[in-house]
Amino acid sequence: MTTTHHVAELARELSRSLTEMRSYLRRHMQCKIKEHQLDISFELVEILAYLWRKDGVNQQEIADIIIKDKSSTTYLIDNLVKRDLVKRVEDGNDRRNKLIYLTPEGRLLQEKFYPPVIALFETATQGIQVAAMEKAILLINKMNDNLKQSL
Repeated sequence: MTTTHHVAELARELSRSLTEMRSYLRRHMQCKIKEHQLDISFELVEILAYLWRKDGVNQQEIADIIIKDKSSTTYLIDNLVKRDLVKRVEDGNDRRNKLIYLTPEGRLLQEKFYPPVIALFETATQGIQVAAMEKAILLINKMNDNLKQSL
């Protein structure tokens, strides 16, 4: 087996492992959602979690982060607006653009739900050094860049 072929096989296994980890994270999050008796989906929590870190972003940025197309993201944000968790505000620099902000209800949900989310990621990273996490992020970002450029 050539080195290139071996690296490709390792990349395939890494991809499978990342998919498995996402599945476990999703299942844990769904349990947390039930524990807190929230009527909300995992996809909506993904958007809220991003806004909890960076409020006031446009829909395209959210779509890029949650890896969904713009129309699916619009549907999800519409759902959050109906639940009074976010609001759309006209961008002062470009009136065609809408920025998404948390409402007071969305911030209240953050206070209730964000600590268990952080605890989940602390569990996932037990025994892993910061440097190892940083290297893993660089590695995966490099692979993503390679794939983007090959499209």
